Amino acid sequence: MNGLQTDVYGGNRFPEGMSDQPPVRTALYDEHLALDANLVDFHGFELPIWYSNIRDEHLATRLSAGLFDVSHMGSFRFSGPNVAVWLEGLATQRVTGIDAGRCAYTHFLDEEGYLIDDMIFAVVSESEILGVPNASMIDVMWTWFTKHLPADGSVTMENLSDDTSILALQGPEAKAILDAAVGEGQHVGRFKWRMLTENSLGMSGWIQGTGYTGEAGYEIFVPNDQAPVLWRALVNNGATPVGLGARDTLRLEKGYLLSGVDFCSPSLAPEGDDGFLARDSWETNVPFGLDIDHDFIGKHRVVSHGEDDARWWGLKYVEKGPLPRPGKEIHSLDERPIGRLTSGAPAPSLDNTGIGIGYLSGVNEGDEVLVVASPRKSVRAVVVRPPFY
Repeated sequence: MNGLQTDVYGGNRFPEGMSDQPPVRTALYDEHLALDANLVDFHGFELPIWYSNIRDEHLATRLSAGLFDVSHMGSFRFSGPNVAVWLEGLATQRVTGIDAGRCAYTHFLDEEGYLIDDMIFAVVSESEILGVPNASMIDVMWTWFTKHLPADGSVTMENLSDDTSILALQGPEAKAILDAAVGEGQHVGRFKWRMLTENSLGMSGWIQGTGYTGEAGYEIFVPNDQAPVLWRALVNNGATPVGLGARDTLRLEKGYLLSGVDFCSPSLAPEGDDGFLARDSWETNVPFGLDIDHDFIGKHRVVSHGEDDARWWGLKYVEKGPLPRPGKEIHSLDERPIGRLTSGAPAPSLDNTGIGIGYLSGVNEGDEVLVVASPRKSVRAVVVRPPFY
């Protein structure tokens, strides 16, 4: 398969693997086959886009608990006596302010100030931090971090990606299902981290109170050979398997960025790209993960903006019309171009009301704008700050 895979539910587009090599199958591939999943090539990994349908899987996550194979995501270990100080010099987050046993979100910018990747990291101890790069960015970020390692060797890196499976259990029933599957005692709170302790399945690894859906839940990191047993136990105790399609609509309703779709470093953009996705942390308008009171690579661009510069805003339809798809222009009510969408879909949690996110100039929350959804139809929408639900 070449080019881009279209999400038939919402219109967001999932980058396919561009390599001549066959896609990588995760340790849960046989579990997906047994559940009759619809598999696609996503960034070189063969993963489910859905099992039943996107809407039902989306709502199951919001109302009960969804289970996701996110083993395509990477896993890095950073070690050294000054590892937090070192990482803080690269990250928009104040890493030294994060206590051991907690997780945090950050951006990494290039020397020009453009966003390369975003990442959740966990502070294990004063000398160890674990990070989760995006699927398509594992090699890019490994090279980038390596380039910036201290010359004295005081910080080292280990790539755990190939040996680690990641299962995301998300939704209001996540804790009950986790307790039923592995026994009580493994729960962690939101944005907290801990090693898995003795449990009924004999699982080893670690668990984080993080996710990509907007719901409470966990991301569980285990050795590949343990992943199928854990998956089956969670499904047998009530978790609904969920594919990439619903993962996208869930993150869109929450207002989470998608690497390569909502931002893209100029150094990674395809030939002929117009640079619209070349953005920094101020422009993404994310209300966490940015601390401008410390020095980091690319800070000069972040602090250079005026209030009327384009920022990432949510749009919610206030009338019916063609779906808000990525790339559609946004106009003011007097039909001046003010930006365009980067993500868009009908929102299952809002009776399929059209929602989108994009970079808009000179707007405020509550303003009405026009989404140029088709050559013949512009749809009125209101500017919102996500989440939408």
